[in-house]
Amino acid sequence: MTMKILKITLISVFAFGLMTSCFEDQDDNAIASSDISDFVWKAMNAVYLYKSEIPDLADNRFSSNEEYNAYLNGFSGPEELFESLIYERETVDRFSIIVNDYIALEQALNGVFKSNGLEYNFYYIPGSSTEAFGIIRLVLNNSVASGLNLERGQVFTSVNGTPLTASNLNSLLGQDTYTLEFADYDDNGTPETSDDTITPNGESITLTKQPYTENPVHLASIIPVDGVNVGYLMYNAFNANFVNQLNQAFATFQSNNVQDVVLDLRYNGGGRVDVAAFLGSMITGQFNGDVFSKLIYNENLQSNNDTYNFSSTLGSGGAAINSLNLNRVYVLTTDKTASASEMIINSLKEYIQVIQIGGTTVGKSQASITVYDSPDLSRDNVNPNHTYALQPLVAISVNANDGQVPPTGIEPETTFEVIESPRNFGVLGDVNEPLLARAIQHISGNGRVGLQIGPSLNEIKGKLDLQPLENEMYIDPEILFKN
Repeated sequence: MTMKILKITLISVFAFGLMTSCFEDQDDNAIASSDISDFVWKAMNAVYLYKSEIPDLADNRFSSNEEYNAYLNGFSGPEELFESLIYERETVDRFSIIVNDYIALEQALNGVFKSNGLEYNFYYIPGSSTEAFGIIRLVLNNSVASGLNLERGQVFTSVNGTPLTASNLNSLLGQDTYTLEFADYDDNGTPETSDDTITPNGESITLTKQPYTENPVHLASIIPVDGVNVGYLMYNAFNANFVNQLNQAFATFQSNNVQDVVLDLRYNGGGRVDVAAFLGSMITGQFNGDVFSKLIYNENLQSNNDTYNFSSTLGSGGAAINSLNLNRVYVLTTDKTASASEMIINSLKEYIQVIQIGGTTVGKSQASITVYDSPDLSRDNVNPNHTYALQPLVAISVNANDGQVPPTGIEPETTFEVIESPRNFGVLGDVNEPLLARAIQHISGNGRVGLQIGPSLNEIKGKLDLQPLENEMYIDPEILFKN
């Protein structure tokens, strides 16, 4: 299939190059920064989705070894070079990364990372543009935090005795061990947020991060609604290692004659493209063999363009998919919903009714792959002298009718917009939790009037380095480089 062509493309690019390649004559000496930079440039030249937009990645950019080596040496290191090759970092490619430890990258992509089991949202304290508070949005199952009876909705204003600000969140919560100091949130009985107060309550708890593997099937339950069984699934990442657990959740829905599914992707930043296609097939089942999604590569790799189809099995020779044959699905979203989660909405809406409830999603339709310093950029024969790797955007996802996820995100209809607020986070899976309650309201036929939960506070957004590889949609390297 496609990746044999990719290998030929890489070899041909390197074969006529005039520069010395770090893919050759590797020895046991510490590798120079310029050699890693050589890998970075060649990898980006070969596979980067936006190659045509970056003049420095043109195949004819350099006329001699000397010119090329002078170019590489003009950067302080591979990281600076990599950033210079990114297309519109703030608006288009917000997601490509370079890492100096691909072992840790591989573990994170497989859902293995150091964690105490807590995920947070952060907001400015009413009336302040610097002071902040955090709220626990999620307690991961079988984690350090779950064993300490911590709960979603708990508020804290300081860490290790230091008050939270917008500028110290990462440094305080990026530590392996820290103490949260909790507070009480009081809306003072008014709908306005300007008079809300947050008062320390003297309670605290110390947590230590440990190696942790998350089962992304966080919660699956059956909710009776007017004599009909509704399946609720909170799913936090498209992880191939737990696809059987995902399929088992749908087996439970199937055996309970579930007629509607509420798919909670509010904190799901993405994951494997093929797992997204499996999930789409579980929700439906009547479209087996039809196009779920297509991946489009850069202009030099058009022959690698690929499709992911609805399927009745978990891959070739895999277990049968437990399909519900639904004609509609409810999807709960926030501004943390990205990539493969957005693919679910974008792809399924061409076939069935998708009712999105919550907030606008991130707006990421590009897929990435892990690229290594090896002769064909795969994991095979990787350079043993360093552990740098790239996770660049290499393809863009479109649905069966070539529609993309808007870069500004997917917006719910106005009547289905429900923004999470510290005033009423609710309990996940509970029928009174605001996003789920809106879905149940619609299922039960109680009109299209939005739930009134009051104004939201000013959330602190931007990149917080507290969650591993958020907002990723990636292609399995085993598929990409082996087939």
